[in-house]
Amino acid sequence: MAIRFYILTFFLIPTICFSQVQDSILTTQIQVKDTLLDGSKQLIKPIEAVQDSMGVKKLLDNELATRIDQKWQEELYSNSLFDTIYKSVTELTFNEVEYPELPTDTLKARLKEIDARTPFNVEYNPALESVIKRYLKHRRKSLQKLISLSHFYFPLFEEELDKHNIPLEIKYLSIVESALKPRAKSPVGATGLWQFMFSTGKMYGLDVSSYVDERSDPVKSTEAASKYLAKLYEIFGDWDLALAAYNSGPGNVTKAIRRSGGYKNYWNIRHNLPRETAGYLPAFLANMYIFEYAEEHGFKTIKPNFLLKETDTVLVKSMITLDQVSEVTGTPVEELQFLNPSYKLDIVPVIKNENYYLRLPREVVGTFVNNEEKIYAFVKEELAKREKPLPQFFNATDRVRYRVRSGDYLGKIARRYGVRVSQIKRWNGMRSNNLSIGQRLTIYPRKPYTPPVAKTTTQPQKKIITKPLTGDVIIYTVKNGDSLWSISQKFSGVSIQNIREWNGISGSNLKPGMKLKISKG
Repeated sequence: MAIRFYILTFFLIPTICFSQVQDSILTTQIQVKDTLLDGSKQLIKPIEAVQDSMGVKKLLDNELATRIDQKWQEELYSNSLFDTIYKSVTELTFNEVEYPELPTDTLKARLKEIDARTPFNVEYNPALESVIKRYLKHRRKSLQKLISLSHFYFPLFEEELDKHNIPLEIKYLSIVESALKPRAKSPVGATGLWQFMFSTGKMYGLDVSSYVDERSDPVKSTEAASKYLAKLYEIFGDWDLALAAYNSGPGNVTKAIRRSGGYKNYWNIRHNLPRETAGYLPAFLANMYIFEYAEEHGFKTIKPNFLLKETDTVLVKSMITLDQVSEVTGTPVEELQFLNPSYKLDIVPVIKNENYYLRLPREVVGTFVNNEEKIYAFVKEELAKREKPLPQFFNATDRVRYRVRSGDYLGKIARRYGVRVSQIKRWNGMRSNNLSIGQRLTIYPRKPYTPPVAKTTTQPQKKIITKPLTGDVIIYTVKNGDSLWSISQKFSGVSIQNIREWNGISGSNLKPGMKLKISKG
C-alpha cells in the first residue's frame, strides 16, 4: 500500500502490494518475556546457543554467544513480516464466517461503543462482521505478534498524530500498511511503516539517498504521514474517504463518488473503488476492533519494558557503521539495526548541511558521548585498515560460498565466520538485510567455521587455538557494560584483536563475569 498524491491533478500512482509470509512460520504465540522487547531492557541476551527462527528446533548453533528470539529475527530482517496482510485486503470475499465465540449482538454493541468515541463510521454491517471473524479465526498468531509489537510503536504514533490533530485511531492504519515493519518494501517500491512512494516521500520532506531512507525512520515517516492525512481530510472532509484516498489516490475516490451517483459514504461507493481499496477500510476497522477488544478475545496485552522512550539520539560527527558502534559499546548489532532502520547500508553518513543521528539505548548514550573522541579515532583507524585489495582479488581458496538456510539472518552468519554484517553486504552487493532461503553468499572468513557436533556423538568439538601471551599476564573480569573496545582502552598497546587471540574468542559478545587474559608485555 502506498501513499500516492498529487493534490491538484489527483494523479493516480498504481496501488501497492503488501509483503506476505506463510503462517506456517508462526508456530507459537509470542512470549513477551523472551522477545527482543523484554523485561531485561536488552534487545538481545547473551547465551551459548540460538534457536532457529523458523521453529525448527534441531538447527542450533552452539558457537553463538547471543540468545535471540528467532521469531523476532524473522520480523526484523525479513521483508515478509506477517501472513496474509495483502490477501486480507485484496481478496476479501465478505462471505459469512462461523465464529460462535463472538455473537453478532455482542459485536454490534462493541462496534457501537467504538463508533461513539471515534470520527470513523464504525457501524455494524455484515461485511465488517465477516472480516473481523475471519481475522479472529485464521490470523490469531499474526495478530498476537502485532499486538505485542504495537506497544513499541503506538506511543510514538499517538504523540505525532495528536500534534497534528489526527484521530489517534489512525495508528491502526500502520497495521494494514506495513505490519509495523519499518523496512517493509512493496513490489513497486512503497517503503516504511506508512508505505510512502519515493516521490511522495520527497514531497513530505523524507530524505532518500544511497545511504539513508527516511521513509523507514519511525519518527520522521509518522510526521510525514500525519501531514499527508491532514491534507486529505481537508480535501474530503471525511476520514473514511481520506483513508480510501491514502490507499488508491484521490482521483479514484472522486471517480467512485461520481459513478455512485454522488454518494459520499464509503460503504455506498465501495463497489466502485479498486479491489484493494474496497477491502482497505474494512481491514482497518477490523484491526481497530480487535486491538480495542484484544483482552476480551484472549490476546496478551502485557507491555514490554523496552520502549522507544528508553532510547535517545546522538548527532554523528564522523561516518560510522553499526558494526563499529556495536564493537565499541557492546550493543548487539541486531539491536542497533532495529533502532536505526533508516540507514540502508548500516552506515551512518556525514554529509555537508545534513544532520544524521544514531539512536541508542539510553544507558549507552552517556558512554558514547563521554568517549566520542576515542570512538571516532578507533573508527578512523578501522577505515585505514580497510584500504587493502578487495576480497574478490584474493585467492579463490580464501573464499566461502555460503547457502542461506532456514532461520539464517546476517548477524548470525557474520558471527559464524567472525566477520561483520557490513562486510557480508559489501562482498555481495547487498543494499538491505533481507535474505532468501537458498541464496548464495560470498564470504571471506576471519576464522574457520566448524559445524556444531550433535550431543549424541562422542566426537570432540574443535577449539579455537589461542596465541601465546608474552610479558606479564593479568586476568580481567568482564563487568556489566564492558565491550572488547572499552576493555582494550584500559590497557596501553592492547587491541581488540589481541584480546580475541589471547582468549580464543570471536565476535564481540561478552558476558559479565567472564575471565579474560590480558598481556601487559
